[in-house]
This record gives sequence, structure tokens and C-alpha cells, in this order.
Amino acid sequence: MRRAALPPLAAAVASLVLLSGWTAFGGAGRDRPVRAEPGWILVPTGGGPTAAFFTVRNPGDVPDELTGVGWDRPGRPALKEHRMAGATGSWAYSPAVTVPARGELAMSPEGADILISDPPALRPGQWVEFTLHFRRSPELPVRARAVTPAELAGLLDRSTG
Repeated sequence: MRRAALPPLAAAVASLVLLSGWTAFGGAGRDRPVRAEPGWILVPTGGGPTAAFFTVRNPGDVPDELTGVGWDRPGRPALKEHRMAGATGSWAYSPAVTVPARGELAMSPEGADILISDPPALRPGQWVEFTLHFRRSPELPVRARAVTPAELAGLLDRSTG
């Protein structure tokens, strides 16, 4: 073997060893538990359904899925997604919502949210506890502050602007 070939060969072997070690010890393709910020729940108007919104961040290299939501109040929460077909929109219950790898799921009235069909009475400013369930990550307790529709619009404008 020529001496000129030794440095590139040594560099290739060293790179392979380092990358193998990095992968073996969880540096590549690693699941990391998702995180969520406190969110908002709309104060129901007229006794109808309402919705809750959270931003869920996934710092890992593997996508996760939000598969359900729980709370200790009346009115079972369910995952819902809005869909656009041309100029019209509709919504449907969703069995799961993706939280992309190294990304976030930012719930909103135009995207995914948590529908509460028969909510209890809520007061603006009141905090409500939820538990988010994921396919890969452990259960995640989160809080939502009750807000009016006008307050939510302002909060969403600030978070996207």
C-alpha cells in the first residue's frame, strides 16, 4: 500500500468508528420526549362546544403522534383537524396528529385542535389541566388558560407574527 493512501484511509476508519459510536449511544435517530407550552381553551359561548389549543415541540429526530387527550372534567376532549377543499372547509375527528421530528404542532382554529363537545362552565383567566397522550413520548400534563375568542385571536396573531 502506498503511503499517500494511508491518511485518507485512516480518516475514513476514524469517521466510521466515531459515527458508529455516536449511533450506538443514541446520537442518531433518537427519540426525545415532546414538550408543550401552556395553552388556551376558549370560554364556551351559548353552551355549545369549545376547543383547546397547545403548541407541542418535538426535539427528537423521530416524528411522534398526539393520539389522545384527557382531563378530569365533564365533556370528553377529542382530536380534530380542519381540512380545506378549494374554498370550503370542514373538520373531522382525527385518531392522531403528527408532531414532526425537530418540529412543532401548533394547534389553531384553522388546523388541529382539541374539541370539547360538552364543556363545563369556564371563566376567563381560569386554568384547566389536560393530559396529552403520545405514541412514543410519555403522557404530558399541560395547562390551558380560559380565554375569550377575541383574546385568542390576539394571542394567535402574536405567536405567528
